[in-house]
Amino acid sequence: MADSVYEQLRPDLPEPLRDLRELALDLRWSWSHVADDLWRAVDEKLWRQTRNPWLILQTVSQAHLRELAGDKQFTTMMRMLRREQLAARETAGWLEPSEADGVNPRIAFFSMEYGITEALPLYSGGLGVLAGDFLKSCSESGVQAVGVGLLYQQGYFRQGLDVHGRQLAFYPYNDPTQLPIQPARDPEGEWLGVEVDLPGRKLHLRLWKAQIGRIGLYLLDSNTPLNTPADRGITAELYGGSAELRLQQEIVLGIGGFRALAALGFEPDVCHLNEGHAGFVALERARHAMLAHNIAFEVALTATRAGNLFTTHTPVKAGFDSFEPTLFCRYMHGYAAQLGIGCQTLQQLGKLTDAPDEPFQMALLAMRGCNAVNGVSRLHGQVSREIFLPLFPRWPKREVPVGHVTNGVHMPTWDSEEADRLWTRYCGKNRWREQRDDLEAIVGEISDRDLWGMRTRNRQTLIEWLRGRMTCQSSLGYLPGASQPSALDSLLDPNILTLGFGRRFASYKRPNMLLQDRDRLARLLTDPARPAQLIIAGKAHPQDETGKDMIQQWIRFISDYELGQHILYVVDYDLLVAKQMVMGVDVWINTPRRPWEACGTSGMKVLVNGGLNLSELDGWWAEAYSAELGWALGDGLEHDHDEAWDRYEAGELYDLLEQQVIPEFYRRDEQGVPVDWVARIRRSMARLTPWFSSNRMLESYYRQYYLPLARNFRQRNHNGAALAKAIHAWRQRIEAHWTSIHIGKVDCQSVDNRHRFDVQVYLDDLEPGDVQVQLYADEQAGEPAFCQAMELVETLTGAVHGYRYALEIDADRDFNDFTVRIVPHHPGVAIPLESQKILWQR
Repeated sequence: MADSVYEQLRPDLPEPLRDLRELALDLRWSWSHVADDLWRAVDEKLWRQTRNPWLILQTVSQAHLRELAGDKQFTTMMRMLRREQLAARETAGWLEPSEADGVNPRIAFFSMEYGITEALPLYSGGLGVLAGDFLKSCSESGVQAVGVGLLYQQGYFRQGLDVHGRQLAFYPYNDPTQLPIQPARDPEGEWLGVEVDLPGRKLHLRLWKAQIGRIGLYLLDSNTPLNTPADRGITAELYGGSAELRLQQEIVLGIGGFRALAALGFEPDVCHLNEGHAGFVALERARHAMLAHNIAFEVALTATRAGNLFTTHTPVKAGFDSFEPTLFCRYMHGYAAQLGIGCQTLQQLGKLTDAPDEPFQMALLAMRGCNAVNGVSRLHGQVSREIFLPLFPRWPKREVPVGHVTNGVHMPTWDSEEADRLWTRYCGKNRWREQRDDLEAIVGEISDRDLWGMRTRNRQTLIEWLRGRMTCQSSLGYLPGASQPSALDSLLDPNILTLGFGRRFASYKRPNMLLQDRDRLARLLTDPARPAQLIIAGKAHPQDETGKDMIQQWIRFISDYELGQHILYVVDYDLLVAKQMVMGVDVWINTPRRPWEACGTSGMKVLVNGGLNLSELDGWWAEAYSAELGWALGDGLEHDHDEAWDRYEAGELYDLLEQQVIPEFYRRDEQGVPVDWVARIRRSMARLTPWFSSNRMLESYYRQYYLPLARNFRQRNHNGAALAKAIHAWRQRIEAHWTSIHIGKVDCQSVDNRHRFDVQVYLDDLEPGDVQVQLYADEQAGEPAFCQAMELVETLTGAVHGYRYALEIDADRDFNDFTVRIVPHHPGVAIPLESQKILWQR
């Protein structure tokens, strides 16, 4: 049925070109350089402008199609790509589960945005691009996964500038028939849809499917005539509108998204919530378990949270979505009734206190609805433990249950054609699909001349692309300065150091750090002996006036100092602009205020192309940086909004550029090769590229989270959720008796460099198996934290549920460092995520 519908959109496609439909609708072309040649041959101009094969296929003339059908070289390439496409779907992936794993988990990934290709504009920035790269790696890995998101009629805004350099926002319509997607259909060919309840009405949602290799991305769309005009606009804009619209969208993503999986017949073992936006997934998954097992909501949540993972990308508490209680209950009171609980009870899942006016926070719901939580870099994991510490009163911060998986990027998406050829020549086509312990040695074999030649051609390609881009930008009045159209042909210089700076214009990212000393920056760029050029791109949120002012400051600076030949501000930063920039810039600059950059994957994208990083010691660079790989800003400490520190770091940035970066770039041998620079490129490519790839990221998720969560989920839901019922009963016992348990006499003896601790505990009506008695010591004076379960020795005579526990350890620390504590314990239960009780000796 789906094929016949799409044949109607191009019924005159010649039979020899029939495979073009399947090739155009599989977004695998977004990371295949061979496919570029195919679509370039169909319509080179439209391909360069849109990177959308499905749109090209709909608009190309019949005459040209007939010509292509008779072109043996073209049809041979098309058939080769079709065979490669089918083989990629059928060939075992690089992460196929082993027999030792014992489970092949089915993963459902929920995200508010996806940045897969510029042809499918459903993203605003790093969160979406990360989600897109993740699905691409899933496709190649063999992991059983689907993505769930929203189909935005307009997506995130498109950027323009007025004559004064002030940001303008445009919202062009995303015509689904021109996007590389198709309706999701059931086996009978009917278009799949689901419904969610909104106050006083049903919201009807259509399902679309984007094919990403062997992975399906399912997109919910409210723009159907079955809905009111206002409700049709719920999936209109990404991150636009009021808090009420955001709540509606998150209901669609979480509740509607899980119902979409049920309609598709996909039963996930693990639901991966990419940020708190998807928190309602935990509720809807529990509701389905209630119906399947005929159990109460609390038991169902216990059963299903075992298979839920929450990845937070937010480095500040204020960044989490929250909703006022009145608004929340207006939308959720009917749903709470379906769960068999009151709206106040439901609200408590997203609150810290019982205060009636406290907003409902989606991140807290996600924490309480999942069995594992992670940040997206090592530093962000630490920051997140601080953020969520209030959820775990009296627990040490280091034990707040937030781990980390550092983000990575999909290298085949971000490498240039030149880099791809070089990597393939030395490392083979499967270089990102396998562990390469010998990669550093192999990259070491690449000659300086080959590496530098690749970098030079990448830089030249970027500049040629920018000249074409600036022709259009200039005609719209978006090119600052008085450059004449004739000057565009000589815009920038492919032989000089090219710096890149592309990110959202927000205060914490400090995109104007380089403007602290404008005269010094102008001198640095225009030095006749060692010049540099700077390419800038980035948007400010339409409601962020400070961010828009920072863009305008750059535009004025370029104009006032007549630097139009040395600095380019590229309007409407998107995936296409980002790809060109990361392929061609020599140094990627990143200046966030530590620790507000959760990860910052933009700098990872230059690695595969031989680009280098000069960045604040924040996010991924805090764990990647080494002096021989790039350059670092800051002292690794936090300075909050300290303007004096901002000025100091700006001076440090100028010093690094003037005294290290620029001199090293221009220090050449007799062949014109910057030997030290190329050595730095080689080390960066060999050491950092494999580690900061989305393949490594996916494998980390798979081993650390997916496998254990899937096992736990299956165990808890087996036999009518019998284990979940037992765990729920255990939690009820803990709640009922915790305030009555206490720690009695504690003795410590030190003999022969050994400490022996004996403690008496009284457990009220709890059994010893319900708790764990532990000996604990904080981290201090270079000593790591210590925590070990004590052994039950005997029952105390004359006491009801009184017991003696003991533990003997090496006397490496003073016995006064140690204390006894009691925590809840049940096999397979995540403590303290599922029970936050803790009792300390003192």
